[in-house]
Amino acid sequence: MAATTEASKADRHAKAGSGGRAGPASARKHGLERLTGALREIVRVTIFASLRRRIVVLNLAALAALVIGILFLNQWRAGLIDARVQALRIQGEIISAAIAASATVESDLITVNPDLLLKMSGGDPTTPFSFFDPALEFPISPERVAPLLRNLITPTRTRARIYDKDGLLILDSSSLYVSGEVLRAPPLPAKDETILVDWWNALMSWVPGDSFSIYLEYGPDEGKRYPEVGVALNGSVADLVRVDSTGRMVITVAVPIQRLHTIVGVLLLSTQPGDIDSIVAAERLSILRVALVAALVTTTLSFLLAGTIAGPMRKLSDAAERAGTSMTARAEIPDFTERGDEIGHLSGALRSMTNALYDRIEAIERFAADVAHELKNPLTSLRSAVETLPRTTKPEQRDQLTAVIQHDVRRLDRLISDISNASRLDAELAREAQQQVDLDLLLSALASMHADMAAKRDVSLVYVKKTGRVAPRVFGHDSRLAQVVSNLFDNAVSFSPEGGTVTAELGVEGDQFVLTVTDEGPGIRGETSRIFQRFYTDRPDTESFGDHSGLGLSISKQIVEAHKGTIDAENRTDRSGAVFTVRLPRARK
Repeated sequence: MAATTEASKADRHAKAGSGGRAGPASARKHGLERLTGALREIVRVTIFASLRRRIVVLNLAALAALVIGILFLNQWRAGLIDARVQALRIQGEIISAAIAASATVESDLITVNPDLLLKMSGGDPTTPFSFFDPALEFPISPERVAPLLRNLITPTRTRARIYDKDGLLILDSSSLYVSGEVLRAPPLPAKDETILVDWWNALMSWVPGDSFSIYLEYGPDEGKRYPEVGVALNGSVADLVRVDSTGRMVITVAVPIQRLHTIVGVLLLSTQPGDIDSIVAAERLSILRVALVAALVTTTLSFLLAGTIAGPMRKLSDAAERAGTSMTARAEIPDFTERGDEIGHLSGALRSMTNALYDRIEAIERFAADVAHELKNPLTSLRSAVETLPRTTKPEQRDQLTAVIQHDVRRLDRLISDISNASRLDAELAREAQQQVDLDLLLSALASMHADMAAKRDVSLVYVKKTGRVAPRVFGHDSRLAQVVSNLFDNAVSFSPEGGTVTAELGVEGDQFVLTVTDEGPGIRGETSRIFQRFYTDRPDTESFGDHSGLGLSISKQIVEAHKGTIDAENRTDRSGAVFTVRLPRARK
């Protein structure tokens, strides 16, 4: 029992310990997420909150990426190092040949033939010096070599050291001096760098580059500790690129000194520490100056670009907001259509959308007013009949009032149905998919159906096709086009006298199909344009008032215009009667 208790305590301690370790990790993760979210929110509010700021920042970011890429690419730096190494090799071969030729003669009488010197560097034993004697023994004499070394090295700003075949230092150009010269430490260069230059140098120290070993100075008797000196003592030219303790680059080239194919010493040439680095730093500063100028130009152009984009966008958005709250904002949408670009297209689209919206609003208002007016008449008549009916005692009067009530109820029912159809028409036309409709088949079927109905009134209905070999096809809604044709046939038959004829003719004019429906009735009284107004009726006197709502032709006009067509009405010129003309665009495959 005690053992079990101890085990359970141990388990609880283990769980508690694991929970204590998981807690800080979860807290760190949550803290990192909050920090990331805060940074994202700061960037969104400060940079991406404005289109102008976004354009400027993104353009500068592209320029910064280009500059950083140039600074981080080290191909030209490597090429500079290779060129410096090759120059030191050629210089070392020439100097070593000159040293080998002049080491045992009077240095003040040396005259060097460059052509022979180059041949000698290739193994030709011919001397470039006019007085050279091959019989002289060849120890490297510092007294003889020093003046020559000084004259050849001084213009090149390189350091030259001569080691014998045992690695002992014979001459060092950094300690050569002429007779009477006072030796003193070279003055330290004045530090005129500004804080900006210091910051730039510190930043460039982070730029990744090649990994070089450390250059160390060895004692006069330790020449063989230089790897390149050891290689040169074996007869080969060697070079190394290293950096000193302060990170400055040093290039060394070791060339063997040979006489009669015998190596008697080594010439070690080295650049001044930081010589290559100063050239690289100067190039990077040049890049920085160019980048600053480019950044200034980019910023200026970005602001100009933002002014041509953000400014009009702000005006359009403000106008759109005003359009949502004001009924007089139709003409307040700025007109940038003369620009011809996306802003111009957007401006034109917003203006068209706004005009269409306000046209729709005004049409709805007029429709509501017309509906209220048309509903008011039967309701007034119905209320009058209902109020009079209880006070009527004669049966014939009660029957007459009952007939009026029934007529007004039917009239209200017809009005409400037509109004409902008219109000749903736009939505249904926009929602239904258009397809190719064969007008010939549609007109043939409807003419056959309405011909039977017209025969009951002793009216003939004739359909004639005059499209030739052109297939009469249009894009649209077959049910809605059938509604238009049926309405035109009904009106023509209802207005035609007994024995009259209604003629439907389908033809083609250019890119349009033309349907004409002609009757032999009394024609249109008054202005023909009013015939398509809502709730306008021009029925014969023989028909009772209220049998028609006056919405049929208005709905027909709305359907035809939704199909990009037109509908017109006029009176016949050859005799009495009316002519309705419908034009619809041909379907393009």
